[in-house]
Amino acid sequence: MKQGSFITLEGIEGAGKTTCMAQLRLLMQQAGKNYVETREPGGTELGEDLRQLLLGHKHIGMADDTELLLMFASRAEHLQQKILPALNQGQWVLCDRFTDATYAYQGGGRGIACSRIQALEDWVQKGFKPDLTLLLDLPVEQGLERAGKRSAPDRFESEAMEFFRKVRQSYLDLAGKEPGRVKIIDASLDLEEVLAQITSVVNNFLQNKP
Repeated sequence: MKQGSFITLEGIEGAGKTTCMAQLRLLMQQAGKNYVETREPGGTELGEDLRQLLLGHKHIGMADDTELLLMFASRAEHLQQKILPALNQGQWVLCDRFTDATYAYQGGGRGIACSRIQALEDWVQKGFKPDLTLLLDLPVEQGLERAGKRSAPDRFESEAMEFFRKVRQSYLDLAGKEPGRVKIIDASLDLEEVLAQITSVVNNFLQNKP
């Protein structure tokens, strides 16, 4: 029986997920919550191996279907080995990206039909979804400019501007469909203002959680 809560962070490159994850961690500590922190793709030994295949430049010509299936292979392992056991033990789980990213990147960016992604989601997750998702939203140009200052681009970060415009729009469409779960954070603002938005949303979630 699931007892903890599952919170995910989403957003395009340069949205500031690493900094915002640190804020989530602080809020969990202040609330006295026992939590684990993880990421996708990855989170398990197998998942991290798959992450290297997905983000590295060794397989530049990877087929879109292969990419999608590897994402869900990593997710299946992640759920069974880490996420669900932690939740069932009453821990909270903080995750950098989850299935919303698949709809945004493989659906919006690659153009894979949402119905095909939905079929895999139903099979692997069996109705399981995050309790709260923070979508860090900002203009694509601003995000890529930020991302370009931190490190060499991975396989996804090397995509063209139009790819990320489609990804961003897919994220916003998801937020529009599930406003109760997906909360948009204006990540284009100064860091202090971004963290204040996150604090407000998460504290409200904590106060209203049964």
